[in-house]
Amino acid sequence: QVQLVESGGGTVQAGGSLRLSCAVSGRIFSIINMAWHRRAPGTQRELVARISSGGSTYYTDSVKGRFTISRDNAKNTVYLQMNSLKPEDTALYYCASSSGVWGQGTQVTVSS
Repeated sequence: QVQLVESGGGTVQAGGSLRLSCAVSGRIFSIINMAWHRRAPGTQRELVARISSGGSTYYTDSVKGRFTISRDNAKNTVYLQMNSLKPEDTALYYCASSSGVWGQGTQVTVSS
């Protein structure tokens, strides 16, 4: 069965950068849509970015111009490059597939 494993989270100062990775098991990665979501403590989960199997992307307004989602179909991996990080970006970040499978999450903490 398909499983997703996130990595790359950590603590960074405001203005810094991190790159999150999501490794996907299975052989159907190239034909499914992928997304990154995040949840801060006590808040509702928010869609951060999405990428289709064809490479079309979507970003929530708060991260436009700072975050970039990409995918490497040969490695079955989706990435989220996060630049100019702000304290309000602090959250648990989840990778998800359009088939309804979620990863365990990776913590991103941005200090001021």
